[in-house]
Amino acid sequence: MLPVPPPTYAGTERVVAALGDELLRLGHDVTLFAPGDSEFGGRVEPTIEQSLWRSGYKGDVSAYMQVSVAKAWEQHERFDIIHSHAEMHGFLLSRYCPTPVVSTLHGRLDAWGVPELLGEFSEIPLVAISDSQRRWHPDANWVATIHHGLPLAAMPFSNTPGEYLAFVGRITPEKGVEDAIELARLTGRRLKMAAKVYDAHEREHFKDVVQPAIDAGVVDFLGEVGPAQRDPLYAGAFATIMLGAWPEPFGLVAIESLGTGTPVVARRAGALTETIEHGVDGFLVDDLTEANLAIGRVGQLDRAEIRRRALDRFSPNRMADEYLGVYRRLIADRRNGSGSPPQRELVRAARG
Repeated sequence: MLPVPPPTYAGTERVVAALGDELLRLGHDVTLFAPGDSEFGGRVEPTIEQSLWRSGYKGDVSAYMQVSVAKAWEQHERFDIIHSHAEMHGFLLSRYCPTPVVSTLHGRLDAWGVPELLGEFSEIPLVAISDSQRRWHPDANWVATIHHGLPLAAMPFSNTPGEYLAFVGRITPEKGVEDAIELARLTGRRLKMAAKVYDAHEREHFKDVVQPAIDAGVVDFLGEVGPAQRDPLYAGAFATIMLGAWPEPFGLVAIESLGTGTPVVARRAGALTETIEHGVDGFLVDDLTEANLAIGRVGQLDRAEIRRRALDRFSPNRMADEYLGVYRRLIADRRNGSGSPPQRELVRAARG
């Protein structure tokens, strides 16, 4: 859907870029299967010449995901390991490819047939991006939980908070847009929103919820912006607001904000309970009343310490080091035969 790295808002593509860059820096030979307009220091194998969303495509992307997996499968003999970020589209590759494949799952795993799919592919090695994400599937073949890392050290830092609240993400109900706007009203602070409005449901939610708040002078809407505008937005905010009532599998917005030293006020849900320490990096809340209380206490937090912790916990080096450990284990398993596709299938059949 997007090039790697993405020019504006995105999640998976930014993580892939950070991991690929760090693996290259560590001296590894990395090939990236991604749209042809990607910018990467290693080898790029185009899955499509131009990323779909840049070309204005708004349809289903499943067929293009399958093409991406097929291209990697075709060249599997070139690699020691294949790392799939194609969600469930890479599962057949992982089961049958002679080269070991590990899949990092970036989405929620509790709906839309995903539980059944994970049950069917119970032998393939999986990496979760949070303990929260994997908690409904304890019997899956989890080989690691690896929190994301980003090059946060380059982000701006301000020890003096601004007056406004920041919201970064998508204009969709699960991101807590309405609650963020209501919190701005309750606290009397402006809400600056840098957000994607692309899909039909996002445009509808913008019309119903965000536009009236803009008209009322509560919201300054910046649109979908790149790092040059987004990072100073974080750094200058009093706090970043994440009040979505859904099980966020990770939440890059949180660690980006923490990287600038700006605390996060977030609903106590999903992986935010792992990335934010209550009373240290920000506050975890259950409703708007608690969020209002949290805003009153944000000024007590040490922004320099927030940044220091984020740079230590969410660095690309830490992420790459943990993935390299996974790669080495899977390669060793394949070489000694314990991880070969036929043997895994025999073990699976015997257990069945």
